[in-house]
Amino acid sequence: MKIVLLDAKTLGDDLDLTPLEQFGELTSYRITAKEHTLSRIENADIVITNKVVIDASLMDQAKSLKLICIAATGMNNVDLEYAKEKGISVKNVVGYSTNSVVQHTFTMALHLRGKMKHYGSIATSGAWSNSQLFTDVSQPFYEIAGKKWGIIGMGTIGQEVAKVANAFGAEVCYYSTSGQNTAQPYPEKELNALLSECDIISIHAPLNEKTQNLLDAPQLSQLKKGALLLNLGRGGIVNEAALAALLDKREIYVGLDVLESEPIALDNPLMKILHHERLLVTPHIAWASVEARHKLLEGIVDNIETFLKGD
Repeated sequence: MKIVLLDAKTLGDDLDLTPLEQFGELTSYRITAKEHTLSRIENADIVITNKVVIDASLMDQAKSLKLICIAATGMNNVDLEYAKEKGISVKNVVGYSTNSVVQHTFTMALHLRGKMKHYGSIATSGAWSNSQLFTDVSQPFYEIAGKKWGIIGMGTIGQEVAKVANAFGAEVCYYSTSGQNTAQPYPEKELNALLSECDIISIHAPLNEKTQNLLDAPQLSQLKKGALLLNLGRGGIVNEAALAALLDKREIYVGLDVLESEPIALDNPLMKILHHERLLVTPHIAWASVEARHKLLEGIVDNIETFLKGD
């Protein structure tokens, strides 16, 4: 079997890909530009892709293609209907990143809620050394205990975040974007009520027609002073231009691991805000702990084994 991995760099240079070699001849590319995709997959039996798009035209020209392994959960980079027509199997990996995303949610929350950037600077800049005080409380910071934590998107990750928030002593409520995950031991809220009442709000929803620009200017205006908004779902759920404008007008705090266009464009309005201390952006890494990436590779290996057994 000829196996082609199109974007190995997204999986990390520290990941050992040799388990894939048991299935045949592995060719691994760090990144693959659109114009190079066809030449790299045209003779492949199995293609592994994280974000590289595999459309109908490519499937028509890749005559040997039998299996597309998506190195992720989301499958929007493959034309699934056409793959079905062509008899090409498509397999993704689910559940591998839950612990990683939950941890990153609280990493961002604790960083922003505890004003870690400010106090780290105070300690290392010499300001604390010259203060003649044993402590520094120059910026107020708050506990999670006793606060209201609202979750937008109550799938597997949202449910795990709820458990941890509850363990911190937060009062959890939620808004289900699908309307399906409603059998929860927490109160369900309408979106505007959740936005206006909660001290901390985290998003763990997919991007679809129901969630595109779910939080636009009117919804964002509902946030209370000092509220913390975290998006670990998908870019496009929060209108970034409206969010940037609000960050400079009102005291809210925002953590984003996902953006509408990635990597972030230099002219993104979020890059131009004045109150940088109110914003924490990470480069879509919530999914990518070492443990999660190992689970992802194990899932790809399992998918290939299952396919080759004819299951």
